[in-house]
Amino acid sequence: MTPPRIVFMGTPDFAVPSLDALVEAGLSPVAVVTVPDTPSGRGQKVRASAVKLAAERHGLPVLQPESVKDPAFAEDLAALAPDILAVVAFRILPPAAFETARLGAFNLHGSLLPAYRGAAPIQRAIMDGVVETGVTTFFLQRTVDTGNVILRRSIPVGPDDTGGDVHDRLMAVGAEAVVETVRRIADGTADAQPQDDALASPAPKLFREDLAIDWGRPAKAVHDHVRALTPYPGAWTTWEGETLKIFGTRLPDEAPEGLGPAGTVAVVDGRLFVACGEGVVEVTRVQRQGKRRMETADFLNGAEVDGAVLG
Repeated sequence: MTPPRIVFMGTPDFAVPSLDALVEAGLSPVAVVTVPDTPSGRGQKVRASAVKLAAERHGLPVLQPESVKDPAFAEDLAALAPDILAVVAFRILPPAAFETARLGAFNLHGSLLPAYRGAAPIQRAIMDGVVETGVTTFFLQRTVDTGNVILRRSIPVGPDDTGGDVHDRLMAVGAEAVVETVRRIADGTADAQPQDDALASPAPKLFREDLAIDWGRPAKAVHDHVRALTPYPGAWTTWEGETLKIFGTRLPDEAPEGLGPAGTVAVVDGRLFVACGEGVVEVTRVQRQGKRRMETADFLNGAEVDGAVLG
């Protein structure tokens, strides 16, 4: 069978294994679409996306539209005569773009849809303390993340797994799902099923206020919040008028009692404990404003926090 004409779309590291897997499976895209190069970091050096670098490594043509809503972009896609559009962590496409694919356009989403529809499915799921998540491939339609499901692949989430841990595992599982989805669409066995909207939950984009730690919540909820936002973008609280980011917590087997109101700090034997609305968390890794990330022991060498109230 002649391989399908695939156009792959993606931007960050999360999408790279999916592109690599297609190439390795003999399903090399006829073109790769990603964002324009952008200035970033100190000195505003112009940088290419992770997907563009991967495409160049494979010798694949790259398109970098300024706007996916520009009619010229849809015309460029149509000229490629794609059978399938494979979308992994890219922009929201208008119908004029995704309808250019003869057999259909699909997206890889980082949750078990219809749960966690939206821009931050991995972090939102961990913040809720889920014990299982996964990836879903679905056919694109006008409303975001609502299309008919082609396949799902699940993974367990451990009680101390961070957002980074889950991201990396989903990245690998997602690559396998993308290859399987392309094969099913190409051979006509993609038995896509509608999502049950009654089971849907939102995973909206995270803003600064969403990252703040509410010490009045139970200790487990605080721990889930911190690990969901580790290593990026980081949960934060305040201490003596400055922002203090928290990148590591754990639920200790033993903790000091009678700490006081939620947010109260106790330093015991070089360990930092914080009272929550119910229970206590131990903080293991922090970052002071304008400083590098550090283990709590290093933080305590230069900070007097015993008895302070965070937040």
